[in-house]
Amino acid sequence: MAELWTLGAWELAELIRAGEVSCREVIEAHLRRIDAVNPRVNAITATLEEDSLAAADAADRARARGDAVGPLCGVPMTVKENIDVRGSATTLGIVALREAAATADAPPVAELRAVGAIPIGRTNMPEFGMRWHTDNALHGATVNPWSAAHTPGGSSGGEAAAVATGMSPLGIGNDGAGSLRWPAQCCGVSALKPSLGRVAQAGHGAGPVPFAFQLLAVHGPVARRVRDLRLAFEHMCGRSGGDPWHAPVPVHGPPLPVPVRVRVVTDLDGTEMDPQVAGALQRAAAALANAGYLVEEGRAPALTRASEIFTQIMSDHGRTHRERPPADAIASPGFVRFWQAYEPVWTRAAGERAFDPMMERASIARLWSAQLSRTPLMLAPIRTRPAFRVGSDLDPRWLDDWPDTMRTVVAVNLLGLPAVAVPVTSADAPLPQAVQIIGPRFREDLCLEAAAVVEAAAGTPTPIDPR
Repeated sequence: MAELWTLGAWELAELIRAGEVSCREVIEAHLRRIDAVNPRVNAITATLEEDSLAAADAADRARARGDAVGPLCGVPMTVKENIDVRGSATTLGIVALREAAATADAPPVAELRAVGAIPIGRTNMPEFGMRWHTDNALHGATVNPWSAAHTPGGSSGGEAAAVATGMSPLGIGNDGAGSLRWPAQCCGVSALKPSLGRVAQAGHGAGPVPFAFQLLAVHGPVARRVRDLRLAFEHMCGRSGGDPWHAPVPVHGPPLPVPVRVRVVTDLDGTEMDPQVAGALQRAAAALANAGYLVEEGRAPALTRASEIFTQIMSDHGRTHRERPPADAIASPGFVRFWQAYEPVWTRAAGERAFDPMMERASIARLWSAQLSRTPLMLAPIRTRPAFRVGSDLDPRWLDDWPDTMRTVVAVNLLGLPAVAVPVTSADAPLPQAVQIIGPRFREDLCLEAAAVVEAAAGTPTPIDPR
């Protein structure tokens, strides 16, 4: 049998269900992997060893009694530090919140725990989740296991690195501006950004959530295999947790006429793709075409304006207080430098101010809906360039075109659409690449099916040992 830490969530659940391994053996294997690898990548910030072993023992006793157990019984999972896990600190990467222990699980954590998954650790993130590189004053920087010189991405960079190195087969992060998909590209893993309203954002008693994050950000799973994303997703979107945006929609929609049409987004309103990213997009398109999808090249509607409206909404409605405290009072020097460099770029990225951004959002949404009615899937780059060298995002000149390189990412957030990030790379590549498959709202199933086709053709490049 392969080392348990190399297996995915689905495979581990099958072995436990068949009685070939115990829940405790699975948890212990991953805890040993964390001990061996985490000192080199700093992806996991807190190990829930005592609680996870107790949960594993309880699950093993339940199985021995013949009790019904959930489909993820004994499967370890890690959780980003801005998502509540009962008894563990929800720090947001902030020193002042290092003791802010949650009294209850966030809804998706509670749902996965209810079907047997076991939290084993918390994962690193940049302060407030507001940087595309993972570093903070509380825990320090996470290292990309493919190359220590390059970013693991952010803000779910710790989650992506933990999954990529086999410390966890399954993680939960979130995505308000590519925070799942960009780390997936940087670390060579898969991630699902669900539709708005699909996965509850906060539990009862949670603090105020700014309107921009209610509208633009969602929780989603990270894994090495697409089928593990599907397994987690299907068990994390049932309860509302008091989230007024939650929509209890079936996870499987009606079948589409075949062949299913896919638009490959190659026209990015003037932004050029790095050859490595363009090559990954071409290989993914070929995989879909070979599997019977009807593939065409084109553009995404109103891509630049979607990016501008996203920026305006996030700028105007992205905080809970009228007055914003100075960044240097609560954040690390690295974050302060980043924001000083990026704020002028961010301001320019808003473009011409809309009279009513939500009215423009609705107009853009109608354009995308019309396009997706003709071509139900879009295949697009995530960021148009690979993982950047650590420190690049502190250079104002380097940051100047960042919003242009992320247009296809934030358009998906603006419109509340689902997207799956899937690697298209080889294990011996210097850096991984990935693409995203975008679908109509609440049609994660279509995105996952297409992503599985790409994965079958491209292979799975992780888990890896840090290089």
